[in-house]
Amino acid sequence: MSRGRRSVGSHAALLASALAVATATLPLTAQTAQTADYEVHAVRYATIPEFPVSSLVRGAAPDERMDIAMVLWVIRGGGRVVLVDSGFHRASWFDRFRVEDYLNPREAVALLGVDGAQVSDLIVSHAHWDHMGGIDLFPDATIWIQAAEFGHYTGPAWQAGAGGGGADPSDLVELVRRNTEGSVQLIQGDDVEILPGIRVYTGARHTFASQYVLVEGNEPVLLASDNAYLYRNLRDLRPVATFTPADTVANKAAIARMIDLVGDTSRVIPGHDPAQFRRFPTDGRVARIR
Repeated sequence: MSRGRRSVGSHAALLASALAVATATLPLTAQTAQTADYEVHAVRYATIPEFPVSSLVRGAAPDERMDIAMVLWVIRGGGRVVLVDSGFHRASWFDRFRVEDYLNPREAVALLGVDGAQVSDLIVSHAHWDHMGGIDLFPDATIWIQAAEFGHYTGPAWQAGAGGGGADPSDLVELVRRNTEGSVQLIQGDDVEILPGIRVYTGARHTFASQYVLVEGNEPVLLASDNAYLYRNLRDLRPVATFTPADTVANKAAIARMIDLVGDTSRVIPGHDPAQFRRFPTDGRVARIR
């Protein structure tokens, strides 16, 4: 009898091993489809009118203006509510920019029936004021940011002559505080699955170590954030404003990579293009991307 039990155990172990190998060799989208079936929404929390397009698309006419959408994205599924970026709310930025149709980011996600306390994870694409400026509004979320981005903007960026490069000191103080509490995950580089079916990529160099987010599955979606501001960046392979002028080549290559990762430009969601609220089913401020 003991020999029979060992045999059954052996067969079970072999079967488990075979299943693991089979799963490991499935195409990536097939694997993630089994682990997560995420909804993806874009939420427009504000508008900045008459923004210079030449600051969004290299080579655009200097007198061209457009109203840009201020956006955060909500990924829901698998028992998680994940934000990509957190908007902003600090008063100083309302003094620097003309902001219209503003809704506090915590109230904005409530349009999807999400209480701020339900946000489990917050992926920061980069440290700029309008993308990391609401992390304090979601105090229970684990923050995901590139280790190199964290290191740069909490250190060298503020040395003499370096400049903060669009980051808000108050946001960085909050980020460091959250790190001391153990609620920040520092991501080590490119092509990393941080949550089941959610991967991040680097190399676009919009900031020191900006990242973009791939939501995998049968209909993959890539959230570019400011690594591609507009659909025009994607269509014409035109770079955005980058960390240094020399980084425009890296940004152009990253835009091409984004498209390649999902198959076509329709599945890449740019950071500030209001057209995403026309291309996808939209109810008020909220567009259903997937």
